[in-house]
Amino acid sequence: MQGMNMTRSIDARRTLTVALGERSYPIHIGPGLLGDPQWLRPHLAGRQVMIVTNETVAPLYLERLKAGLGDDLTVREVVLPDGEATKTLASVERIWDALLEAGFNRRCTLVALGGGVIGDMTGYAAASYQRGVAFVQVPTTLLSQVDSSVGGKTGVNHPRGKNMIGAFWQPRAVLIDTDTLSTLPRRELSAGLAEVIKYGLIRDVGFLTWLEDNMAALRGLDAAALAWAIERSCSLKAEIVAEDETEQGVRALLNLGHTFGHAIETHQGYGRWLHGEAVGTGMLLAAELSRRLGWLSDDEVARTREVLAAADLPLAAPADMSVDDFLSIMRLDKKNLDDRLRLILLRGLGDACIHDQTPPETLATLLEDFPRQ
Repeated sequence: MQGMNMTRSIDARRTLTVALGERSYPIHIGPGLLGDPQWLRPHLAGRQVMIVTNETVAPLYLERLKAGLGDDLTVREVVLPDGEATKTLASVERIWDALLEAGFNRRCTLVALGGGVIGDMTGYAAASYQRGVAFVQVPTTLLSQVDSSVGGKTGVNHPRGKNMIGAFWQPRAVLIDTDTLSTLPRRELSAGLAEVIKYGLIRDVGFLTWLEDNMAALRGLDAAALAWAIERSCSLKAEIVAEDETEQGVRALLNLGHTFGHAIETHQGYGRWLHGEAVGTGMLLAAELSRRLGWLSDDEVARTREVLAAADLPLAAPADMSVDDFLSIMRLDKKNLDDRLRLILLRGLGDACIHDQTPPETLATLLEDFPRQ
C-alpha cells in the first residue's frame, strides 16, 4: 500500500485535514505536541481556556499541557473521575458549572485531555454551552486517537443505551501526541487496536494485511508502527467524515461491530467491558453473520478472528448474556430505521455495507451459537 514506508523518521510530525468546508480542521500527529505552544494556541477562539481531564490523566499530562499554553491566558481545569461509568449528564453539568463559575464567555475554548469518555463529554459540553463554543481534542488513548476524537460525535450514555444523548459538534483541531501511549495500560492498548482493525475490515484490506504483519510491533509499542497505524486510521476516518458528516450514509460503516458491542457494554454495565473489547467481539459477530449470509468465506472469518486474537481481544460474548438480552438492547440502536435493525456487515474483507434485511431466525441462531466466556 502507498505510504507504508516504515523507514521514515518516527519523529516527523504530520498533519491531516478533515475537509468540511469552512469547518475543516487539522489532525496533528507526532511526539511532543502537548508541551509545544505552536500546536494548540493557533486553535484557541479567545483567551479563556477550560481544560477537561480525569483523575488518571491529570497527574501525567495536565501540567505539561498548561505549560504549552503559556502564562498570558486565563486557564482553568475540571478534573473528573475516570471511567465509562462517569459518562453522564451529571459529569457534563460539572463542566458547565466550572465554565459559569469562571465567567467564561462565547469565545472560550474547551480542551479535552484524555480518552474517548473525556472527549465525548467535553465536546457535548462545548456544543451546548451558550449554544456552542470552541473545543480542541487532545486524545491520550489509542482508541480516542484513531476514532472518537475525529469526526465530531459528542455525548453521554443513558442507562438504556450507549451514546443516546449527544450532538454533532466538530473540534477546531485534534492534537495526537504519540508520546502519551507510553503510559497506556495493556488492556487499553488492545481496546484501541480493535478500532484500528476496524478500518482494515471496512475499507482497506491492504491495511488489514499490514496489521496482521505488524501486530507484535504495535503491541510492543514500536513507535514507527504506532505512528503509521494512527496516521492511516485517522486518514480513513477523515475521508469518511468528509463524505458524510452526520451519518446519513457511508459514515455508518464506521460502526462495524458497534451494534453488538454497545449491547454488551449496556448489558454488562458501562466500564466492565472496555469499548474496544466489546467492539472487537461485535466485529467477530458481524463477520460470522456475514458468512451465514453467504458473503464471507470460512477463511475470511478465520482471518478476522486471528487478527483480533493477535491484538489480545475477547473472542466470546459474556456468559450471562442471553439472545433476548442482545436483541432487546439492539432494538434501541440509533442506526435503526422504521423498526428495522440496521447492521454493518462485510460483503468481503475491506468491503462493508449497511444491511437491514437479516432474517430474525438467522440472527437469533447466530447469537445462540456464538461462544460465551
